[in-house]
Amino acid sequence: MPDLSAFPITRKWPAQHPDRIQLYSLPTPNGVKVSIMLEETGLPYEPHLVRFDANDQMSPEFLSLSPNNKIPAILDPNGPGGKPLALFESGAILLYLADKSGQLIPADPARRYETIQWVMFQMGGIGPMFGQVGFFHKFAGKEYEDKRPRDRYVAESRRLLNVLNQRLEGRDWIMGDTYTIADIATFPWVRNLLGFYEAGELVGIQDFPHVRRVLEAFVKRPAVVKGLDTPHRG
Repeated sequence: MPDLSAFPITRKWPAQHPDRIQLYSLPTPNGVKVSIMLEETGLPYEPHLVRFDANDQMSPEFLSLSPNNKIPAILDPNGPGGKPLALFESGAILLYLADKSGQLIPADPARRYETIQWVMFQMGGIGPMFGQVGFFHKFAGKEYEDKRPRDRYVAESRRLLNVLNQRLEGRDWIMGDTYTIADIATFPWVRNLLGFYEAGELVGIQDFPHVRRVLEAFVKRPAVVKGLDTPHRG
């Protein structure tokens, strides 16, 4: 049985199954990327809820694993060379789990890097921009009389949605017929934009039919349904 006692995070979130991947997360767009990936691949894991309302993400134990105080983070007791591996950043974790499982990323080198570029497109564009739209539309930003900041992020979000919509025209998924980590990275954020942020009308989502079509297929996947509620908030 692996010994994870050297990792301070296990003092706050004890591992009941130390032989499984330990997931420290919350069902946010970034958090569910990893729970969905774990469900899709079938890799055994144990989820731990990181409560923002209790400021868990700022605890010394969590910071020992994720110094950027962001979820998700994982601790794999069976990492490379059989040694435990701790990782933060959802994009890095997706790549690691794809390589570990041999799933959801093409084996062909060219197709592999093409997939990675779309993961980076989400990490660098869709995630940050959709998050800003949420702030200025649903949260504190809606109180600002000056709507130029909101409109700037709305315009950039529409541009990104158009890039994605064009990519999906004539394709089932971002990489064509094959469902990959690019889809797992991207569509939780699209879902959040329309659902939690209630910004579908604001960004004119009706103008992006291929994005809506693929989102509908994405949320029907059994692993996605399970992953969207993991770790369960209780």
